Amino acid sequence: MRNLPFGRPGRFFKGNLHTHSTNSDGDHAPAEVIERYHRAGYDFLTLSDHFLERYGYPVTDTRALRRDDFTTIIGAELHVSKTLIDEMWHVLAIGLPPDFAAPGEGEDIVSITRRAADAGAFIGIVHPEWYGLTPEDARIIDRAHAVEIYNHGSQVENARGYGWALCDILLNQGWRLSGFATDDAHHVTHDAFGGWIQVWAEELDPGLILESLKAGRYYSSQGPEIHDIRIEGEEIAVACSPASVISAQGKGSRAKFVKGDGLTEGRLPLQRFKDAHIRITVRDAQGRHAWSNPIWLAA
Repeated sequence: MRNLPFGRPGRFFKGNLHTHSTNSDGDHAPAEVIERYHRAGYDFLTLSDHFLERYGYPVTDTRALRRDDFTTIIGAELHVSKTLIDEMWHVLAIGLPPDFAAPGEGEDIVSITRRAADAGAFIGIVHPEWYGLTPEDARIIDRAHAVEIYNHGSQVENARGYGWALCDILLNQGWRLSGFATDDAHHVTHDAFGGWIQVWAEELDPGLILESLKAGRYYSSQGPEIHDIRIEGEEIAVACSPASVISAQGKGSRAKFVKGDGLTEGRLPLQRFKDAHIRITVRDAQGRHAWSNPIWLAA
């Protein structure tokens, strides 16, 4: 399955899946958070308030705040049971119904994420580095679509913002996952506008965006743009905004790169990646990255 988003009917829409409002522990009301992201040039947002009893188990309903040029996807950050190091679980569920039921007595993270997935949600394992989530933990989330591979708030506040290490471990073990970047903004100041996704869809419609999320038709960024990725014979061709390094990562230690000043395209050999997957990273002169999702080359 080659889930490349490029060259399909439609275009990229910029969005953030992990944000909080006063419905949980954010500083601003939902309308104000949405307004700030709209002004910053985003096309869509999820207010993923903490689904906890102390906040009344909120699934923040933002449908009334949608506009012709900005939409929302309803979701929440789920918390039940504990990880192996006695931390409360954090899992994003994007695309929930507003009436998603509170956890049942004794419900654990496996049960609630399965229930969310059955309700149509995209399931994301979030900020693994931030709270020391292990591969043993992650493997029990058997309905996960993706891992949060960059969390801007976590990186700015405590330098624990990345998640590719965990995602790569799972990919090496045969899991088919995508990776998404977010803000996890609570204050919408220092913790905002630093990590996002560009989702390919035919139009700005919540259902179409959700469908593309589940299919992995998006890339993540801290600033650089990926314009195109193509498989051409024995090479992968990448077009991007000006970059200093264009690199490919695959199973285990497999990697290739090209470097230069102001690179806008690069070609990398596919031979070492053919039995599994390949993903592309673009790094600009300021040290910011854009990441493709894994591209499945093996049958």
